[in-house]
Amino acid sequence: MISRRRFLEVAGAGASALALAACTGSNDEQPSKPAEQPEEEPEEQAEPVPVRTTALKGPTAMGLVKFMSEVDAGNLADNGYSFQIVASPDEVTPLIAKGETDIAAVPANLASVLYNKTEKGVRVIAINTLGVLYICELGDSVQSVVDLKGKTIYASGKGSTPEYGLQYVLEKNGLVVGEDVQIEWKSEHAECVQAIATSSGDAVAMLPQPFVTTAQTQNDKIRVALDLTEEWDAVQTGDEKSSMITGVAIVRAAFADENPAAVDAFLAHYAESVDFVNDNVAEGAELVGSYDIVPAAVAEKAIPECNIVCVTGEEMKERLSGYLEVLAEQNPEAVGGAVPGDDFYYGA
Repeated sequence: MISRRRFLEVAGAGASALALAACTGSNDEQPSKPAEQPEEEPEEQAEPVPVRTTALKGPTAMGLVKFMSEVDAGNLADNGYSFQIVASPDEVTPLIAKGETDIAAVPANLASVLYNKTEKGVRVIAINTLGVLYICELGDSVQSVVDLKGKTIYASGKGSTPEYGLQYVLEKNGLVVGEDVQIEWKSEHAECVQAIATSSGDAVAMLPQPFVTTAQTQNDKIRVALDLTEEWDAVQTGDEKSSMITGVAIVRAAFADENPAAVDAFLAHYAESVDFVNDNVAEGAELVGSYDIVPAAVAEKAIPECNIVCVTGEEMKERLSGYLEVLAEQNPEAVGGAVPGDDFYYGA
């Protein structure tokens, strides 16, 4: 099994130090008493506001589960948090457009599409999931990307980010789609698994988590050969680097402008939740199952491979902007026609 890395950046606020100068009298006078400093008034606590959040079933919602459970238990009262889990990105778009949700966990490219379609009406506040795509096979013939030469890759997601991510990794390793590697597109992940099971041995499948784990429970001979997130990272050069990214959290721009303290509080809770899920996989998996995101047994095996993170600020901007540029080079419509401007990135 290949090694995997996890990235975690917790959003926080820096603290500044104050220097006080002592007052003394002239040489022929006794030192005067230090001037009394006026008592600082405590900062006014921001009034709690409703924060409506929507997430998708799958990895992009997994990092939220501890946050959600704390809210349900009544342990977080700084704002009025509420959550809903939906099955399709198509359900999120109208909620954002109508102002019926404030924060949403969505596919990375959809965040860019919404930014363009709503005339800069959303901002990205965090990367919540890095790549979840894996090359799988029945056997052990694939140890590196170049070993894919001469093979057929069965995959689903044509015309969307899985296609663009796969092509980018192949091209960066000198493989030409249609010549060195064939890609056969299927409508469902299960079809890809069935295809490699009945192939002559020169076929592999590109599958996402947690479906990889689900497939392995049905056929324990399926082997993860390549982590496409690691392969993406391996071909990055220069100072500006991108990452393969699956999901992000976005906020309505109007909500962020009116309630910056609520957005910052949300990010702090979110980061703590991601930390908990990654460090307490069994407990996190039970919460994932309890919210009907995926079954707990699948979640426990899948969480370590789902690259759940909370990356914010400048690092978020560097990684995400580079990723969106890669997508735009292959198909501008994948990002809504144009890569977003700097105002897309909250806190960067």
